[in-house]
Amino acid sequence: MRQISLSHADLYRGDLILVNAAHACCPGEPIPLSPAREGSPVLLARRASTLLGALMAEIQGWEGIVPVSGWRSQNEQKRIYFDSLRENGEAFTRAFVARPGHSEHQTGLAIDLGRRQEDVDFLCPDFPCEGVCQRFLERAADYGFVLRYPAGKEAVTGIAHEPWHFRFVGAPHAGFLAREGLVLEEYVDLLREHPVGRPLRLSFRGQAVCVSFLDARALAQAQLLAPEGVPLGVSGNNADGFILTEWGEAHVRLAALRGA
Repeated sequence: MRQISLSHADLYRGDLILVNAAHACCPGEPIPLSPAREGSPVLLARRASTLLGALMAEIQGWEGIVPVSGWRSQNEQKRIYFDSLRENGEAFTRAFVARPGHSEHQTGLAIDLGRRQEDVDFLCPDFPCEGVCQRFLERAADYGFVLRYPAGKEAVTGIAHEPWHFRFVGAPHAGFLAREGLVLEEYVDLLREHPVGRPLRLSFRGQAVCVSFLDARALAQAQLLAPEGVPLGVSGNNADGFILTEWGEAHVRLAALRGA
């Protein structure tokens, strides 16, 4: 068995961090970024960019879709927010633009996409449910992307419906969210009901996957143990714990610390 060491800083790292009005981005180490497509100034976290490229290659997406906005610095988000307040008013800005420090774009895991046309609106690009945009929607989850702000979930996400805004959460999470009609806020809440030892059982391309929640407070009294060679993904949730993704049956466990 190998011991998994997690720190408080790890709460704010990973593909499943929740960033919204209640949970701010945590400044930390620079994010490894790559262009969303070759030659584009729009940047994404490296793994998200790689999988977006694979998705677009499958559907020939770049022929009809353009990357509009990806990673943003704090200063850029601040400029966009206050420019929108001045140009569009408070109601529009509150609905469509996150406050600086609370934007998913600052994580490098979110991208706005638009249909290729002469004029593309930066804040609200056109992304219709037809043609190549529809093909993207149909295949996105298999590559780890979800529509982050769907219609009908405004009260949960705090953001108006944005058919152009996609968030990378990785597999198998994206497929489960899409199939169950959940947004990230609801998924993070659901996983709290599945602590280590009682995982949520999913599948991806025929392979069993176990997803469980580790309360950050448990690390003060126990250590996380995993068998050697078992694929394990760990992401903070940017709030109170860690989301563990085991490819195969669940083997991760907690062991009490000596003297605790």
